[in-house]
Amino acid sequence: MNIIDAIIIAIVEGLTEFLPISSTGHMIITERLLGVPDNDFTKLFTVGIQLGAILAVVVLYWKKFVDFKSWHFYLKLLIAVIPALALGFIFSDKIDALMESPMTVVITMIAGGIVLLFIDKVFKNPTVETEEQISYPKAFMIGLWQCVAMIPGVSRSAASIIGGMQQKLTRKLAAEFSFFLAVPTMAAATGYKLLKGYKTISPEDIKLFAIGNIVAFIVAMLAIKFFIGFLQKHGFRVFGYYRIIAGIILLVLIATGYLSK
Repeated sequence: MNIIDAIIIAIVEGLTEFLPISSTGHMIITERLLGVPDNDFTKLFTVGIQLGAILAVVVLYWKKFVDFKSWHFYLKLLIAVIPALALGFIFSDKIDALMESPMTVVITMIAGGIVLLFIDKVFKNPTVETEEQISYPKAFMIGLWQCVAMIPGVSRSAASIIGGMQQKLTRKLAAEFSFFLAVPTMAAATGYKLLKGYKTISPEDIKLFAIGNIVAFIVAMLAIKFFIGFLQKHGFRVFGYYRIIAGIILLVLIATGYLSK
């Protein structure tokens, strides 16, 4: 992986991490199209640059994260992240194996797209409009929904937002809680991977990590601002069409031999 590869992958991460279109799926496909070697460092880089995206959430919502008097907020995030921490630890190796499969991404991209076409009609009449109204059981259920995103291509953002809407949160609140939940979830996943693989990181790798995280941070800031406004006005249908079209294109690339299965 060179610097250009790192920048391109980081742009993809920043753009897609908080949109319901799967950042992991997009990065896997981007790496294949760029011809980046499928080695341990590439897998570590894919997870490691999520730190930049996490920081974007903290910066944009810094008042929420530094309000230490609101301990209920932190407790809700802790409860919501427990399912992902537990299942992620238990099935870590199987998740890594799935990340090597573009065909898995194709299937989940198309299936997820079909779901997003109808999700606005399925979950109507929300009753939870503020974070304070999110109960602990609701937070836990949203955390369970998030676990579906352990399958590459599902989208952590989509799974947790849909989980929020299923728990009667408004679209805007569901999206924002999904962003908040991303911080402990992604921090734990990234920290675990880096802890396991830091001994193999070279000085050149550290430079790529630094560049990747800076780019991911800047792009994620812009993507989050765009997504909240767009979601309130237009809902999920556009993202559903995008996922289906992208999945079909990837299927064609695999069928023609341009991408491996």
